[in-house]
Amino acid sequence: MTEVIKSDSHVIVHITMKLADGSAADSTKVHNKPAKIIMGDESISPAFEAQLLGLQKGESKEFTLQAVDSFGETNPDNIHYVDINKFSSDAPAQVGNIVTFTQPGGIELPGMITDVSGSSVTVDFNHPLAGQAVTFVIDVVDILSGDA
Repeated sequence: MTEVIKSDSHVIVHITMKLADGSAADSTKVHNKPAKIIMGDESISPAFEAQLLGLQKGESKEFTLQAVDSFGETNPDNIHYVDINKFSSDAPAQVGNIVTFTQPGGIELPGMITDVSGSSVTVDFNHPLAGQAVTFVIDVVDILSGDA
């Protein structure tokens, strides 16, 4: 009997993400490092999990999820204004630069500089794909038992 992905499966997959214009946003195939997904652990959205259910090893599937089911909507609370004095020549305040701030507890939070106006630098800490529909191409590499 061929094993299929179930609600408690641990699966190894290659994930390729494409934007609405068809351009590739990211792929685990670039470095040949497939991702491990533990179904039911809430690390991915229920809508994403639903697309995987029933797939078999070796199968591929392409599907598009709206922002709310992929990387979320853009959250205005994740946009912060930082004084330009917080930046240095090593990490200049330039639009398009990605900067990392260390949060309490040592958690690093990357953000993209979206605007520099006078001494105020706008940093967007939303995921770069937030607010966008994303097309996923899933290639099932392996299906492990639920306790793997």
